[in-house]
Amino acid sequence: MTSYKELRPHYEAFLLLERGLSENTRVGYLADADRLAQWMEEGGINPAEATVEQLHAFIFDLHDLGIASRSQARIVSGIRSFYRYLQIDGIREDNPSELVEGPKIGRYLPEVLSIDEVESMIEAIDINSRHGLRNRAIIEVLYGSGLRVSELCLLERRRVVADEGYLIVTGKGSKERMVPMSEAAIEQISLYLDERWRRGDVIKPGEEDYLFLNNRGAHLTRVMVFYIVRDLAEAAGIKKTISPHTLRHSFATHLLEGGANLRAIQQMLGHESIATTEIYLHLDNTRLREEILLHHPRNKSSR
Repeated sequence: MTSYKELRPHYEAFLLLERGLSENTRVGYLADADRLAQWMEEGGINPAEATVEQLHAFIFDLHDLGIASRSQARIVSGIRSFYRYLQIDGIREDNPSELVEGPKIGRYLPEVLSIDEVESMIEAIDINSRHGLRNRAIIEVLYGSGLRVSELCLLERRRVVADEGYLIVTGKGSKERMVPMSEAAIEQISLYLDERWRRGDVIKPGEEDYLFLNNRGAHLTRVMVFYIVRDLAEAAGIKKTISPHTLRHSFATHLLEGGANLRAIQQMLGHESIATTEIYLHLDNTRLREEILLHHPRNKSSR
């Protein structure tokens, strides 16, 4: 299959011939295709061969990066344009983007896992497998500290201050913050590093500082972490559509339900504005209403 680098000039020419597209739209669509290609190639995927599932993973990651719903919708339009070109030019017979839904515009209430569902994902990990201890440590850090997937992928060993129980995370805008770690996360990271040392894993030059590595000794990509989380959810029998960011949402929601201060949650998540964190108040209120409808005696008596 032809590489994206080879396809790009032909796609650009296609956009020039498309009727009714403004220059800004053409430039935007090409940038969207570039962004998709970069994401796909990080995971070793040729964008011209992408599946519907892989396109969904890309869309999930846009949300994980904090890109607004309207911007996500525009990027989805750009992706559809790219795959329409591939189909028209005979490069592929189907158009996987036709099955990709754009985000709903408006206030977004994220999917949240219950505590039992998180536990079932952790229990689904075979710690005797090649990456069992690593994957368990990944889930414990994502859920236990509420990290963004990009922050987890770029986390360095020296920034895990296990003795003091916190991580130093580089977030958006290269801003650093200290995030507490759970005892479970500290234990699992230690077990994972001990196992890696015992096996004598080969680490690629320049990748020595990163905490979580793949088979080739390089740091994990966001695509790889997405598949780790998705596969564990499937193994645990969870039917919800989730991504690594779902564990971050669950972390914040469970803290709020446990009585944590909203400002403290804001600092741990690395939100610049408290308004971003306040979505969890809306989510919490929605769940409280569901509990009232389900369990309040006046509602029970009216059934």
